[in-house]
Amino acid sequence: MGRRRGSRPPPEPPDAEAALEVAARYLATRPRTRWEVRRRLQRAGADAAVADATLDRLTELGYLDDHAFVRWWLGQRDRHAPRGRRLIEAELRQRGVEREAIEQLREAWDEPERGPDDADLPATDDERAARALQRHLRGRLFPDDPRARQRLGMFLMRRGFDPDTIRSAIRDAAGAQDPEDDG
Repeated sequence: MGRRRGSRPPPEPPDAEAALEVAARYLATRPRTRWEVRRRLQRAGADAAVADATLDRLTELGYLDDHAFVRWWLGQRDRHAPRGRRLIEAELRQRGVEREAIEQLREAWDEPERGPDDADLPATDDERAARALQRHLRGRLFPDDPRARQRLGMFLMRRGFDPDTIRSAIRDAAGAQDPEDDG
């Protein structure tokens, strides 16, 4: 029986130089965790020794750092899709971030490292919830209907915010829309 049309012989497992090239191309699009790069090298067929050497070399060069990835991920979430602490931690665990890096995030959660371009980003969970709610409403008026407010609370809960933060965000949003008349 002959070869099927369009099929190729399996590629050779990458050597150290080819594995470094595969990893560099993978890292070119965005920062990655050590676990993500290891999986990519495994898919490329690199054996464990070559993958470990490649990961060590990338770490040594500063291209692979799970702690830096955590800071980047939090900044991206704050900038584009604010999430609560629980959901951020779950996303990081899904990407193979070490427990140590997640613990460090917990310690610095309310005081994230900010650069000059990050001044407008939310710094606390309350600010993140308020921003998520504001983006969700997209300029519409805050609803008076209790069921609609409950749906907004469920929206925030699905984003990983805790109940106290949700109540506070909804109370603040409702109060901002209904200013008290003094006269």
